[in-house]
Amino acid sequence: MSAIDQTQLIRLLLSRLERVSVDSYWAHRASGVRGALLRELEKLEAGQSVDGSALKRLTDKGFQILERAAQERSR
Repeated sequence: MSAIDQTQLIRLLLSRLERVSVDSYWAHRASGVRGALLRELEKLEAGQSVDGSALKRLTDKGFQILERAAQERSR
């Protein structure tokens, strides 16, 4: 995945994580992942090197949180 694709994916994920309801059990976790993703995005935009496997774990975790928050809302 190119750096441009990565930054677009991270931005999309950040915007979705921001919308997790504060009443949700997952809100605190979403906040932590958002902070870590923001730091990685800043590195990418500054042209600094980023650990690809760590970034993959963060994005995977972000998507898991979104999925679980959505499941929580549908109950």
